[in-house]
Amino acid sequence: MSASIARATVRAVSKRTILPTRAALTLTQSAVSKVKQLLQDKPEYIGLKVGVRTRGCNGLTYTLDYTKEKDKSDEVVLQDGVRVFIEKKAQLTLLGTEMDFVETKLSSEFVFNNPNIKGTCGCGESFNI
Repeated sequence: MSASIARATVRAVSKRTILPTRAALTLTQSAVSKVKQLLQDKPEYIGLKVGVRTRGCNGLTYTLDYTKEKDKSDEVVLQDGVRVFIEKKAQLTLLGTEMDFVETKLSSEFVFNNPNIKGTCGCGESFNI
């Protein structure tokens, strides 16, 4: 597995109903554009892979990496011509989540707006479900 390509932040979303969709994860147009930009000059990679790791002060954190192949247990989200692969361990933590890309004067990052999160740490990098 290669090094992480971007920083990711999570946000607990309250009072949002989870609508049944075909994909476990939906991407905003901003996220789709950024993924396309990241993969543009990297033809050896077929998409991004979202994983979850145990770390941080609140338990779990998302990881984003380039991927060259689909693992047997990965779920594939295909949206607007980009592919995002979800590792098996992360699949249940992402149900109903929206992946966004946010740029401010001080940072640029992928943000996971997740209705399943029960709590986050102060900096927003780790969460628990």
